[in-house]
Amino acid sequence: MEKIYIQENKEKIEATGEVLEQILADRQAEAEAKVAKQAEAEAKATAKAALLTQLGITAEQAKLLLS
Repeated sequence: MEKIYIQENKEKIEATGEVLEQILADRQAEAEAKVAKQAEAEAKATAKAALLTQLGITAEQAKLLLS
């Protein structure tokens, strides 16, 4: 298991117990949020591509229409 250290009073100590559990939980939450954000970005890109295909225009043409 990976050892995790924290700094307390300018001293580096190994995290244990509740502190270690919180650090690991935070890391897990960050990883899950990153995966969710990536999935959302991919879904938006897919929806955008589908809409452009449906409209029969390119992304560059859509930018011109919106400018």
